Amino acid sequence: MSTTNTSTKNMSDLLTVSEVADILRVDATTVRRWVKYGVLEAVSLPHARKRQSYRIKRETLEKVLEKNTHLQLVEA
Repeated sequence: MSTTNTSTKNMSDLLTVSEVADILRVDATTVRRWVKYGVLEAVSLPHARKRQSYRIKRETLEKVLEKNTHLQLVEA
């Protein structure tokens, strides 16, 4: 597999706060709160605005869903 394909796949495995919120059917504020309190592990991106930007690994989201069987992964 080429480096370009690998990096594209890795980028597609990083979800925005909005994408995670849509998948879990919660508000984006809830996802940010979960990140802040350590419920959901995320990568912090450099930012110049007021709000911190995060990316959540798809595998991290799947692990959280496995632990919380009452939640289901819903693709938007």
